[in-house]
Amino acid sequence: MHSLIGTYNCKVDAKGRMMIPAGMKKQLMPILDDGFVLRRSVFQKCLELYPMTEWQLLMQKMNKLNRFKKKNNDFIRRFSAGARIIEVDGNGRLLIPKDLTVFANISKDIVISPSINIIEIWDKNLYEQSIDDAALDFADLAEEVMGQDDSDDVS
Repeated sequence: MHSLIGTYNCKVDAKGRMMIPAGMKKQLMPILDDGFVLRRSVFQKCLELYPMTEWQLLMQKMNKLNRFKKKNNDFIRRFSAGARIIEVDGNGRLLIPKDLTVFANISKDIVISPSINIIEIWDKNLYEQSIDDAALDFADLAEEVMGQDDSDDVS
């Protein structure tokens, strides 16, 4: 799957349904009918929406973990806790289960933001706070993560 682009402000209705914005829907069109997996994020108070193909790739990696190691079993259990298969309805909406809306403090206003091959779903206030908090350290983080030695890139 290609990288997803675009951050969108959306709303969740009283039943927990979120309309997929047209720009995101267009990018997801080839895989829309395959379904998605929605789960809690490991590092943030948000949700992660995996296209089914991406979820299957991740599960192949996790399936290689030795289940006779307690830390691996603990990781698998915690990682998959609350994960749900989600389908897009005929109106282009996703239903976010109640326990996941509670986890991510989602009420009405949300932001969906791609993270390369998955989509993060945030409460709007938490998203803005996360971006503001990270802005101060982003230059240092960018240098540490992406600023490796350029010698491998020289043609």
